Parts: sequence; structure tokens; C-alpha cells
Amino acid sequence: MADAGLAESVLERLEKLDCGVDSQDVASVLSVDHQAIVGAVKSLQSLGELISAEQRSSKHWELTAEGKEIVEQGSHEARVFNAIPTEGLSQTDLMKLPSGKVGFSKAMSNKWIRLDKGHESGPRVFRMVESIEDTVQDKLVQVQKGLTGKLDEKEKNELKKRKLLSEVTVKSYWLTKGPSFSTTVTKQETDLTAEMIASGTWRDKKFKPYNFEALGVPPECGHLHPLMKVRTQFRQIFLEMGFTEMPTNNFIESSFWNFDSLFQPQQHPARDQHDTFFLSDPAVAKDFPMDYLERVKKVHSEGGYGSQGYKYDWKLEEAQKNLLRTHTTAVSARMLYKLAQQGKFTPVKYFSIDRVFRNETLDATHLAEFHQIEGVVADYGLTLGDLMGVLHQFFTKLGLKKWVEVGNSGVFRPEMLLPMGIPEGVSVIAWGLSLERPTMIKYGINNIRELVGHKVNLQMVYDSPICRLDS
Repeated sequence: MADAGLAESVLERLEKLDCGVDSQDVASVLSVDHQAIVGAVKSLQSLGELISAEQRSSKHWELTAEGKEIVEQGSHEARVFNAIPTEGLSQTDLMKLPSGKVGFSKAMSNKWIRLDKGHESGPRVFRMVESIEDTVQDKLVQVQKGLTGKLDEKEKNELKKRKLLSEVTVKSYWLTKGPSFSTTVTKQETDLTAEMIASGTWRDKKFKPYNFEALGVPPECGHLHPLMKVRTQFRQIFLEMGFTEMPTNNFIESSFWNFDSLFQPQQHPARDQHDTFFLSDPAVAKDFPMDYLERVKKVHSEGGYGSQGYKYDWKLEEAQKNLLRTHTTAVSARMLYKLAQQGKFTPVKYFSIDRVFRNETLDATHLAEFHQIEGVVADYGLTLGDLMGVLHQFFTKLGLKKWVEVGNSGVFRPEMLLPMGIPEGVSVIAWGLSLERPTMIKYGINNIRELVGHKVNLQMVYDSPICRLDS
């Protein structure tokens, strides 16, 4: 609140008047800056109905800094006239005077002086009159005394044009007594506390009215969840390495693309209901590339492409079962099949980061879903050495500074690639890891429950977040 003493002085001044007073007059009487009075008025308004304040605007003329100088020293033209002796003054010397340039032209216009360009000693300035009346100074003195009304509009505009006078708009308040007027300023309470209620002191206190239309304090900013932040970093790393992102917008997948196309036998334990979420509606998929399906069936049940296969009765019914994909490698299989169908083979580098689902027992380190990161490179003559080199570059960019198991890697088998139509001699190296594990390592989060099961508040300080985990 503004100075209480000043606010009470405003109230005391108002008490002596019946019709009200302008805040400008109050500032003048109290010999204080008008803005200080405005601050006191606003503080009094916040206390309730002590006063009524109606804002007003008024215009008046004020001297500029140059105008104040002329009041004290005379106009530029008068100063030039007074500087010229009886024998005259060379134009060069006159122009060196502080008011020389402006004053010379004005004095010439007033016919106070003349210029003799043919003088034997060079251009010389002489007086044309014995004395002058400095009307510019006189007019500005009137303005300074508050007698601006004695000047007509033409005179004021001329002085304004010369930047000696300026028109100023002043905002003030017309003050009158309010319904609860008092000369004593009592601070209003803003909070009703438990102590006030218990002691009953609230009955004797005045409370500031609540503004229910006021906006709340806006939050400082939003922050990325740790998973999304690290996901963005992984994605940027892949893009910097020249990888193309695969479309992963199908959470529902058939067992054929999720298992069979990857040369995983139908009796594999991972295909049990204990590990996989199977769908009841729609329960089966029907749209398959049948020639490719027949080649997959044959390599499973009979072998081929240098492999003896698994030697079992491969069933279409098992391949048709719909499920929530257990890995994004199903997407990789679709992309590699698409690559094989384009005719001429071209090397590719693919990546994906998206959710996958497992029928896990929920505990501190396991959920029924997580995010899988996958990278795939297809080209002629790739070896484990190439895989190791790509992994070294990938994890160097990630910045993990200690050895920790975060994922798996390898080379796709010919039994998977050749039935697709991938040319012989082309190898596909791949690796995958969960997004959650490196995120927990990076942010020092102890378990999956803390990571995704509860609200996470982050204050990012460069790459070192201060993390508070609220249950």
C-alpha cells in the first residue's frame, strides 16, 4: 500500500470540502508529486468505499526545456541582435554563437538585422533598428505564469512549431467522499484464518472483498515427461545418422506378421496367452499376401533356403490370430517385405519408437506396455562388425557413460529374409531396446512405478533436471 500518512492526508483534505477536489489540486496543496497522490488514491480505493474517484483528462500547455531556457536568456533572435555591436559583426563570427544559426534567420525575418555581402572585410551583419521587443520571451513567460489563455491559437501553434511549447494531456481524479468515508486508514484483512475463527476476532475485523473474476497465478511453464524428452533425443540421433522413421500406427497386429514372418515357430512359449494379449473382436485377420504366406509356411514346416525348418504342421489358424503387438519388429517385417517388392533393391536404414504390449505381471519393474526403440539396416555384405560400428556410434551419441544392458541386437536370419524376396547377399542388421530403461538411468528414477504410474514434476536445468515424484 502507498504511504499511509499520505493517504490520510488526502482524506483530511477531502474532509474539509463538500463538493470534492481534483487530485492535481491535492498534489499542489500538499507539495508532492501528482503520481504519489494517484498511488494513494488507488490504495484508498482498495480499502472499500472510503472515497469515490472519477478519472478525468485535461490538456494544458507546458514549456519545453528550450522554452525554459528562452524565458531565462531571451529568444535566439534577441540574443543574436544583442551580440551585434554598432560597427557590425562578421557573419562567420556570428554563426559561431550558440544561437547564431537559428537566431540569424529569425532576426532577418523580423528585419532587425541586415547582411552586407559586399563589405570589404567579407560578409558582415549590422543592426537595422535601435532596439527590439522580445515577444517570444514575453509569451513564454505568460505560459510559465499560467496565463496561456492570453495567447491565441496561432501564437501557441507557432511556439509549438518552434518546439518551445508542448501540449500535455494530464490524467487526474475527481475525489469525493464515499459511503464509508473516514479520515482513518484501517488495513483490511485478506485471509480468514483458523485462529480468527477460534478466537472470534474475525467479528471485529474488516475484510477486503474477494475478486472472484481475478485470474489465478499462471504456472511457470510446462515440461516434457522424461520419456518424451528421451524419446525426442533418440529420434534426433536416428535422424542425424540418416535413418527413416517407419509408420507404427497399428497397435493391433496379426500373429503372422508379429511371429511367423520373423521365423518364430507357432509352438514358441512367447505365443502363449500368458505372454501375449490376444483379441476377441476381431479375433482373426484375413488379408495376407498369399504367395509370401505360402513361402513362410513352407520354410517353417519343410525348410528351405539352406535351412531344415522346424518340421511341424504349420497352421493358418494360428497365423490369423489378432493380438496387441509384442514388438515393433512386426513393422520392420512389413517394411522389409515392401522393400523386396519394389523390384531393384536399394539399401535402407529404418527406425521406430512406439508402444508394445506384453501380458506381464505388474510390479515395480514391469508394466503391461512399454516403448520399444528399433533400428534396422539392410545392405549387401553387412557383418557383425558393421553392427558393432553402428551401435558404437548410436550409444556414443546417446551419452551413456557406463556399461549397462539396455537392449539386444543381431543379424536377421536368411529363413526370414529370403521368403520375402530380399536378394541373396543382402544382410539386415538390427537392434532394439526399451525407452524406459535408459530414461530411468538418465534421470536416476528407481522403478517403473515412479516413472509412469505417478505424476512427475520436472524443473529442467539444462540437462540436469530436478525431479520430484509425487504419489
